[in-house]
Amino acid sequence: MTNLKAYAPASADLEGGLASLRGDCARMVPHWAAPERIVPLPVPLSLIHGVKVPPTSARLLEAMSDYGD
Repeated sequence: MTNLKAYAPASADLEGGLASLRGDCARMVPHWAAPERIVPLPVPLSLIHGVKVPPTSARLLEAMSDYGD
């Protein structure tokens, strides 16, 4: 059996609502590090060769409406 107190020193409110969840998240914020923003480099057109779609997927997509009509 797992000892939950060893992993969660703060009391866990399993029956709490949204306010409890937001409080839990606010307490965890200092433990989370956001990665530095990564700016993607443009891909040279010579490296783009197209997309291969299996015939069954192509038929499925062809049968779908364009905008969810």
